[in-house]
Amino acid sequence: MTHTQPEQQTAPENTKYELLTTDTVKSWDGRTLYRIRALVAIAAIGVAAGDLGGYVEAENNLHISGNAWVSGNAWVSGDARVYGNARVSGDARVSGDAQVYGDARVLGNARVSGDARVYGNARVSGDARVYGNARVSLDIHFGWMSHVGSENGTLTWYRATDGIQVNRGCFHGTLDEFESAVSKTHGDNQSAKEYRCLIDFIKLRSSSWVNEEAEQEAA
Repeated sequence: MTHTQPEQQTAPENTKYELLTTDTVKSWDGRTLYRIRALVAIAAIGVAAGDLGGYVEAENNLHISGNAWVSGNAWVSGDARVYGNARVSGDARVSGDAQVYGDARVLGNARVSGDARVYGNARVSGDARVYGNARVSLDIHFGWMSHVGSENGTLTWYRATDGIQVNRGCFHGTLDEFESAVSKTHGDNQSAKEYRCLIDFIKLRSSSWVNEEAEQEAA
């Protein structure tokens, strides 16, 4: 009895962009990222053949099909993927196992990492930090406020697989955990009062997430 060897499938050729070995940057963990240059026009997003884009570590970071693009000084590294019609721009950083897809946008100084998913029509921008098990598909699933607290930092909140996640400085956890941390650290001082106002807003805003998810489960 003869056995036939399975046919080896060759990966499709990347005719969308090239990696420039003469224009590289180093990530914080020592990875080399390469500037991309469009090989063809992507008319839907105004990219012409020859236009420079942002930086990726490898081709698996930016799909070679579709209109997905990385521009400006944005970086995509690790096992992160950008695909569909998604765009990463400005000084944004996408890393880890994060995925950005659909019509999502990550821009400004935003950071998306870990197992985060940004998709649909969501926009993650500013100084926001979205990571862990985030699931952001609508603008209402995410928010941030800068110049808060005693250090004038940025507070980010977003929808995750286990509810509302918050990060501020070295803190990352649930909204309830953050509320407890505020009381423990700040007592009833000015920073605590400001944070509690924001916590009330986040609770109000995120109440629609619960309604939305309940409606999806009932459908």
